[in-house]
Amino acid sequence: MNLKKMIAVCAALAVTVVTASARDKKQPTGMEDRQMWVNTLVKIADPVLSNLANNTLRENMPQESLDTKRVHRFSHLEAVGRTLCGIAPWLELGADETEEGKLRGKYIEMTRKGLANAVDPDSPDYLDFGTPSQPLVDAAFLAQGLLRAPKQLWGGLDEKTRERMITELKRSRGIKAFENNWLLFASMVEAALLEFTGECDLDRLTYGVFRFRDNWYKGDGVYGDGPSYHADYYNSFVIHPMLTDVLKVMKKHGLAGSDFLSKQLKRQARYAEQLERMISPEGAYPAVGRSITYRVGAFHALAHAALLHELPKTVAPAQVRCGLTAVIARQFAAPRTFDEKGWLRIGFAGSQINMSETYINTGSVYLCTFVFLALGLPATDPFWTEPFTPWTGLKAWNGEDVMADHAIGD
Repeated sequence: MNLKKMIAVCAALAVTVVTASARDKKQPTGMEDRQMWVNTLVKIADPVLSNLANNTLRENMPQESLDTKRVHRFSHLEAVGRTLCGIAPWLELGADETEEGKLRGKYIEMTRKGLANAVDPDSPDYLDFGTPSQPLVDAAFLAQGLLRAPKQLWGGLDEKTRERMITELKRSRGIKAFENNWLLFASMVEAALLEFTGECDLDRLTYGVFRFRDNWYKGDGVYGDGPSYHADYYNSFVIHPMLTDVLKVMKKHGLAGSDFLSKQLKRQARYAEQLERMISPEGAYPAVGRSITYRVGAFHALAHAALLHELPKTVAPAQVRCGLTAVIARQFAAPRTFDEKGWLRIGFAGSQINMSETYINTGSVYLCTFVFLALGLPATDPFWTEPFTPWTGLKAWNGEDVMADHAIGD
């Protein structure tokens, strides 16, 4: 048999094996998927939240980074802001008498206690919100998390902690945002201040929103990260979710420009559709662009669309659940993803520090929690109750006739 024919035979056998295994394998239920998501999220978040609650975050959190000479003084705020942003929708469901509900209750109390420490100037874990420039980023992620859990987190803080939190969020106003996705960090902080105090810096709130709306949209659901297009996941890490959440606050408060929300939701749905199609039959996805060590945080926009019930009609909620379950299971099962004390290591599928940039440290990679937003949907939601549904990549590679993919207009 010549080489060309051998390759063709091997390829045919591989397709047969993948198709048969996908067809014959007993698939987990939605409730089993949910339990796996909860277990994984808690495993990731616990070192951050438990240490912050005990005032030992600075003492115990490792400092891994390519830039060994740089003191990552803001890494603790990064870990807290990003973990909170991802776990908040789940916590917002509140405690109840189920096993999961009791676990939520534990982490609600732990997070409230930790937030009080984070903004207490006398605490060993008092976080720096005001020194340029990184704190603007994670003040925004923390603010977004508070907006995602207005009852259980913001509503559960004592008055002194609320006042201190507002002071710290306002402190970030002294940091000038760069002309890229950073503008939305300033917008997000102001959106939270508007929601929690009734006041904001209106120009700082709207400038970034209008820059993306009026100047940086490239078409088919994709924005430039500033004036230029970048082949990375920043449309998902930051741009779509923050634009949407800021616009929702603007609309609630009747601000001019909030009518853009309907178009933004359409654009995010299209981008979510693209992300869903990036999941391979094996639960892999392209390792492209900077900050790839944020791992499944690359699916923030897809998870956010699912949480808001704003998925496109072409994408069933259950296929998002099943596709993301495959990715989560594969990525966090990789050897050496966690260190011996349970902290995340820097990497994509394991410990791969050379895949990172010098600005990335241990705290940065907790952005991966953003994939878990759909845990904010109750267990009775169709996202969790519908049976196993293959995602687009699995269906297409198994020979099923999937719908054609089409770009959207503006």
